[in-house]
Amino acid sequence: MGKPSFLQTQTSPQERNGRLTKRQYVRFAFYKIDPMWRRLPSEKQAEQKRELLATIENFNRRMLLRPYSLMGTRADTELLLWQIAESIEPFQELATAIMCTTMGGYLELTRSYLSQTKRSIYEIRDGLGNDHEQLIVQPTEAKYLFIYPFVKTRPWYRMSLAARQGMMDEHIQIGRKYPSVKLNTTYSFGIDDQEFVVAFETDEPADFLDLVQELRETEASLYTLQDTPLYTCINMSLAEALDALGGPKIAEPRKTETIKEVWIDVCPVDEFQPGETKVLYLDGQQVALFNVDGNLYALSNRCSHARGPLAEGEIEVSDDGCTVTCPWHYAKFDLSSGQVVDGVASAPVPSYIVEVRDDVIYVGRVPVAE
Repeated sequence: MGKPSFLQTQTSPQERNGRLTKRQYVRFAFYKIDPMWRRLPSEKQAEQKRELLATIENFNRRMLLRPYSLMGTRADTELLLWQIAESIEPFQELATAIMCTTMGGYLELTRSYLSQTKRSIYEIRDGLGNDHEQLIVQPTEAKYLFIYPFVKTRPWYRMSLAARQGMMDEHIQIGRKYPSVKLNTTYSFGIDDQEFVVAFETDEPADFLDLVQELRETEASLYTLQDTPLYTCINMSLAEALDALGGPKIAEPRKTETIKEVWIDVCPVDEFQPGETKVLYLDGQQVALFNVDGNLYALSNRCSHARGPLAEGEIEVSDDGCTVTCPWHYAKFDLSSGQVVDGVASAPVPSYIVEVRDDVIYVGRVPVAE
């Protein structure tokens, strides 16, 4: 007989989803290079980096693997490999494969944190009652990653769940004030020294600093036993992270994106009324379309400051033109050009062409002649 299917049991959808969601194992492996490696001839350094690069990339089909550099942010470690898999064995095999390379003989594993995903015992909901807890770790392309192990005091666990939920509600409410910071919480009870490993992704280190400082004032922080060491990591390709260690560069120069002409039909013009906004996808990019008093504008929907949704922003009309303000932070952009008008943003957002053809709205992008 085969194994019984979960779908054959008479359970609620919530219970069934909980059982069908396979937990992920997560490993944060930090490395430091022996200074002796930097004294090797440059051709040997390049050869060893290429061997290590090929060895690590060979595991991409078996796990989700994200490399980060810590050069310039920590003195005790220089490279992070964030690994996510459905079992522990790929972690062990990758670690062995790395140590079997020539460059592996110069790498010291300074820290390694092992954890697993699971559903929190606390309710994590937004103001509408929607469950926003992430059961699967899905790293973003954020520039920075902040990681630390976390341990609560024993008196924390002696309190009732209701009492702890009340303190966590305050904790969660503060986190919502910083939407540019994404939290990934994983659990280590019994499989490593710490109880949790938390990883925060953001493009704005200042937002993370302010978040952590504000969390220090919560009641729940009184029950924190350990939340160090803390690692500031910079998102890079694996070749770039290896190049950051020193020696000749092996990373290929980033190619300039070729802009091609592309259009999408959105809707009939009479179905998009003044005051309305729409979010659409053009060649994989999220675009916000605005109707301001019958005038149509299209910008990238992601603010250049912290990727806030511009389609949800406030529109202002003046003699100087039309602007939209990001709802996350005060960053104001010109709706016609995408240029920064005011606020914290320092870079413009892409703008798109809007045309009406045969009473249908089209949004497009065309190459700009040099």
